[in-house]
Amino acid sequence: MRLALLCWLGLLLAACDATPQAVGPGSSSANFAYYLLALSWSPDYCAGNATRDRQQCSRPYGFVLHGLWPQHERGWPADCDGAWMDKALMRQYAGLYPNDRLFVHEWRKHGTCSGLTPQGYLALSAALKQRVQIPSEFQRPSQALRISPAALTAAFQRANADLPAEALASFCSEGGRFLKEVRVCFDRSAAHYRACSAEVQRAASKSCRQPAFVVRPLR
Repeated sequence: MRLALLCWLGLLLAACDATPQAVGPGSSSANFAYYLLALSWSPDYCAGNATRDRQQCSRPYGFVLHGLWPQHERGWPADCDGAWMDKALMRQYAGLYPNDRLFVHEWRKHGTCSGLTPQGYLALSAALKQRVQIPSEFQRPSQALRISPAALTAAFQRANADLPAEALASFCSEGGRFLKEVRVCFDRSAAHYRACSAEVQRAASKSCRQPAFVVRPLR
């Protein structure tokens, strides 16, 4: 299954390279170092946004796609020029994001700097989201869990045999009290995991600075 997914991903990237690319000045497809896949913990987001985002927070989501972000070793490109995200394409990928506004926001801020077309960007986002398997203990927790960043990384490694520890970074909210997001790093080909940059790892350590954090239960 994993081999088939990687082969499909290789064909996808080859097809994307063959299509005209819509990127802004100084932001070609070669102008980033790697991809970062951000998976947000929906119960943490909804703890403060339940009334503002009923589309996401009325559903018992766990980890959801925040976005796929081209990254430099330091910093990241953002808000490049690109084609508009067509509503028909959004309908084709319905359910990829937990709320519809992320389609346009993530494409305009991050996807336009990837060198991919809107279709290629959504297809790659879906493939990488599918590739990262969520550990069983985080699929439908009905009670709060307390866990350390190292233990969370170990759980993801058990569920993803080829995931190096340095390719995953945990981010927290409220001064390190609650799990907010995990970020998983892939090389520029998007076929292999790679270590997240030192900048991302430092930000993760600062964000989750307590020995352990709480994983809120599903709503």
